[in-house]
Amino acid sequence: MDTGVIVVIVVAALVLLAVLALVARRGRERRHETRRVEAGEIRRDAEVHDARAEGARAEADESGARARREEAGAREQTVRAEEHGREAEERHRRAAEVDPDSDPEQPESTHRDG
Repeated sequence: MDTGVIVVIVVAALVLLAVLALVARRGRERRHETRRVEAGEIRRDAEVHDARAEGARAEADESGARARREEAGAREQTVRAEEHGREAEERHRRAAEVDPDSDPEQPESTHRDG
């Protein structure tokens, strides 16, 4: 074979290898870019889920606080009702002591018919 033909074949092979390497590199870059875009979408989706979860936690915290406030209010009402009941009993007892027609041996009923 002629030396010129061999040089042309070697140069053509090198050019072909360079073109194949370039095509492979561009394909790899396209795949990476596609994965970057997909990863960005997944991150945005994760941020949306994080925001929803944070909102749900805030609502749960608020509901818990509301329930604790209502429970405290109910306990306070119970205490007041007991105090009113004791005060009413004391007033009935005092009225029975003061009333000259009252039988001291018979306790006065705290329940009256309306």
